[in-house]
Amino acid sequence: MRLHRLGTGAREVARLLGVSPNTEREYRIAFTKAGLLEGPVDDLPTLEALKATLPRVVPRQQTSTVEDWTSEVKRLVGKGCEARAIHDHLHRERPDFTGSYYAVKRLVKRLRVSEGVKAGDVVIPVITDAGDVAQVDFGYVGYLFDPETNARRKAWVFVMVLGHSRHQFARVVFDQRSETWLRLHVLAFAFFGGVPWTIVPDNLKAAVVRCAFGLGEDPGLHRSYVELARFYGFKVDPAPPRDPQKKGKVESGVKYVSGNFFDPRDDGEDITVVNDALTRWVLETAGRRIHGTTGLRPIEVFEAEEKPLLKGLPPLCWVATTWRKAKVHRDTHVAFDKRYYSVPWPHIGKDAWVRATPDAVDLYVEDARVAMHARHGKGAWSTEEAHLPAGRSELRNRSRSHWEGRARVLGDEVAAWVTETYDGADALSPLRTVQAVITLLEAYPRERADKACKRARHFGISDYRGLKDILRNALDLEPLPVLLIPALATPLTAPRFARPLSQLLASYRKVSNDVH
Repeated sequence: MRLHRLGTGAREVARLLGVSPNTEREYRIAFTKAGLLEGPVDDLPTLEALKATLPRVVPRQQTSTVEDWTSEVKRLVGKGCEARAIHDHLHRERPDFTGSYYAVKRLVKRLRVSEGVKAGDVVIPVITDAGDVAQVDFGYVGYLFDPETNARRKAWVFVMVLGHSRHQFARVVFDQRSETWLRLHVLAFAFFGGVPWTIVPDNLKAAVVRCAFGLGEDPGLHRSYVELARFYGFKVDPAPPRDPQKKGKVESGVKYVSGNFFDPRDDGEDITVVNDALTRWVLETAGRRIHGTTGLRPIEVFEAEEKPLLKGLPPLCWVATTWRKAKVHRDTHVAFDKRYYSVPWPHIGKDAWVRATPDAVDLYVEDARVAMHARHGKGAWSTEEAHLPAGRSELRNRSRSHWEGRARVLGDEVAAWVTETYDGADALSPLRTVQAVITLLEAYPRERADKACKRARHFGISDYRGLKDILRNALDLEPLPVLLIPALATPLTAPRFARPLSQLLASYRKVSNDVH
């Protein structure tokens, strides 16, 4: 309207406004019919008056193909579902639904516009006091070379960002295990020279076992992380599930590290070289840039304002602690780190918590410590005899030398009986018999055990039942019978039933000459 009243040509008006000549002509004709095209430049009609003169544009398609599903789509939008999830859900659960994804997308957009801005959509800027909060997270950075395995492996960068100064610590690792998670915190605290009062982690498994957010609910923190927090004196405030905006500082920090440091580098570099370069980059590039939000250099703000307000480092070094949940098996042992550790046998079938340090393993059942073991030792089994049932713990020893040694403690006759039993066995091992007999004899006085074995050797008894009968009937207290051999009046000069060889041969020839 203003351009036409200034005398500008129709084509020039269309060019200046960035519209087609046809559109310009439709507006010009409508304003001419209404008598509004002519007039002073400084006295333009109101916007409502101009809109009233324009023809109503009727869209080609009056109704959406998914209009009948508006209530269902509105319900799913209220639950926080996106257009793709709504489209796939309707196709899967409603056989008569035939709408396209783009039709659902347009309807979702229209519904959200009609609802307007909600209170939850408003982003509240959080002002962080110096030294108060640090946010931590992992970010995937591709493949790097691992010199320990001599292979390329997936790598992640761990980033801790201080909320006030935006100064950060970054380190590349090959896994996100609990041990790695704790070690990176210790390295970050040493890098900053102090500890933030609150750490905001993501809901990753190493930090938070059970995601929970809301009044009256506490996240179930990993026990190893709890020990770390108690040792360094910080509190843990996990970010809500599926809400990364609640830790936007570290999210931006991970993106910045990935884009500014890793994108220009070659894939497959040695991780040692990358970590050295990353530390220099944090101090020389990231720390000295002008931050987009604060307008200040992070490392300068950190040194001047934030570092003095961090908690001091503990005087003692952190001892890496690992917690694992394990089942007490029927053999009274739990499995941890390719070794087996015993607990008292009444706890069979229960869940136990394993607390492991580099040198020791403590086992907890129902929040009470029930066993302690050395972390390393000979063999894969660490067993305390007191943890096994009385009278059955010795059955775990199967060597011949062990049972012969226990037999010698009971007496020479017992030791001789065990040796003869082992030596006289053919294909069947006498181990179970020896175990049963030694266990039986140890319940009696040494003298009775020794005499019982002497009697058993005398009569050739080599089974458990025979020895048990001797002791039960107190036969070991009876003297052994004396074997009497009658003396001959005259000694025999030859065997009693022997015949001369010539007589035997004569008989043989006579039989062999007969005609058959």
